[in-house]
Formats: sequence, C-alpha cells, structure tokens
Amino acid sequence: MTNQFGPKGWTPKRLPSLEDKTYLITGATAGAGFEATRIMLAQGAKVVMLNRNITKSNNAIANLKKEFGSASKVSFIKLDLADLSSVRDAATEILQVVPKIDALICNAAIAQVAKQELTVDGFESQIGVNHFGHFLLCGLIFERLENSHGRIVVVASEGHKLGIKSIKFADINWDKDYNANHAYSQSKLAQMMFAYELQNRVKAAKKSLKVYVCHPGSSNTSLINDKAGMMTRIVWSLMVKTPLVQSAERGAYPEVMCATEENLKQKAYYGPTGIMNFGGPVGECKLEAFVHDDAVISKLWEISEDKVSHNWSI
Repeated sequence: MTNQFGPKGWTPKRLPSLEDKTYLITGATAGAGFEATRIMLAQGAKVVMLNRNITKSNNAIANLKKEFGSASKVSFIKLDLADLSSVRDAATEILQVVPKIDALICNAAIAQVAKQELTVDGFESQIGVNHFGHFLLCGLIFERLENSHGRIVVVASEGHKLGIKSIKFADINWDKDYNANHAYSQSKLAQMMFAYELQNRVKAAKKSLKVYVCHPGSSNTSLINDKAGMMTRIVWSLMVKTPLVQSAERGAYPEVMCATEENLKQKAYYGPTGIMNFGGPVGECKLEAFVHDDAVISKLWEISEDKVSHNWSI
C-alpha cells in the first residue's frame, strides 16, 4: 500500500498553525496522550485534557506551561471512564465551558488486566473503560461536535486482531474463562466497531461529523502496568529495550494526524506501517473485514446504548 504522505509517512512537520482549534483528549497525563497534547500546544492549539487523576493533571499542566509558556491554552476536566456518572458530569462541564470542539481524541485505555475487574457500573474493566466510557462520552457531546463540524478520533490497537475477532455478546464481561488478552482485544475491537457504525449513521443522517480510527503501534508508554500479569510485565520490560518499541511521541503521531489532517479516508485504519505495524512511517494500514461486519457492529451499538442508558440523537 503506497503511503499518501511519502516514504517517511506523516509527521508533525505537516501541521499548520492550530491557533483557532480546540481539542479534547482523554488520558493525557502521560504516554501518547501527553505527547499528543505537547505536539498540538506547540502549534498554538487549545487542549482540554480529560483525566481521572487531579494531581497528575495539575503536574502535567505545570510541565506543559513551563515548556510552552504560561499563556499556553491547556486545561483539564476530571473524567473517570470507569464510572458512567463521572462521564456524565464531565460531559456537562464540557458543554458548559467548551463552545467549539474541533476533535475529541479517545486516547485513554487500560490493558492486560490480569484478573477480571469490574467498573463501578459492573462492566469488565477493559471494555468498560476503553469502549463503554468513550461510547457514552461521545454520545453526550455529539451535538457539540457536529455543530463544530468536528471529528472523533478513536485510538485503537493492533491488539484487536489477537482475540476472537468478534464480540462475545453472550458473555461480554468474560465471566466465564476470563482471559486478559482476549478481553483487551475485544475492548479495542469494540471501539473500532463503534467508530465504523457511527460513520454509517452519520452518513445516513447527512451529518458533517468525521470519524477516524488509528493505532499507536508499539510505543513506550505506561499502558502495561502493575495490573498486568508478571510474564506480560517481564516481556514488555525487555521489549522496550529493543528497536521494536518506539517512543511515546512517535506513538502520538497517528492520533494527532487523525485530529488535524485533511483528505483522510474514514473507512480506514491509520498508524505505523512498518514490520507488524509496530513502528515505521505513519500512513494507512490494512483494515480487516471482520472489524466492520455490519451485523455485528449494529448489534454492538444497540447493546452499548442499553448498557450505558443513553440513546444517541442519530
């Protein structure tokens, strides 16, 4: 597949001034989310970070203002994707204080939770945070995004290819035979399926909102933490010392690209295009057919609306 951005792929050198743009990003205190915030602030954008940890958020803002100046337009709103009441509170605040949203970047994620954990609302933690929390957030601020002619960027993962390649509707929480890898894979697949079904609904309703899907490749972030199994942590600690793992900054390139670049395809999947998509030039990657199976993505949408008690206005 020829890279539309040339042999070096997309890089922040393509960015124009973002002085009049406003971006929301979940999970921005560290890793790719923090680096994406840095990249956009450097071009003059206004960035509202949506984070669950107040102390880490304040520290991140202090560091960003130290780097880019006290006038830098960066702030945060408390959001815990594992608690739907927190998502609703955050959405209410967003609608009160953010009049225009050029893009919402759904970046926050948890991964490889070794033992099954449940969110406040009773969801398996990985699908609860990665999919259901973001699904509700996007639905609650959809009209603001639409009125802004904005976009939603879903940060997926190559991990979506490693599980059952569908949604385990009969046991979406993996109450039987819980497997950290399979649960994570399903959660990222669910995010992608949500994005492609939203594209279908936006097109049918003749709305202007754009939806893009990307992945960060294999990036040196804190995604693998002490909730992961011992073997997973050991393997990851060894991998980060090899060329197979790129920097968190490079891992942020795809989501920044999808939030800012013109002339991207929607029914597509963007990210590093090198060996196994771990790293390399950022561009369009192969989109597997099972990800946008119409029957599955439509059923997932209906179930998601029921689970989070929110019917979208589209």
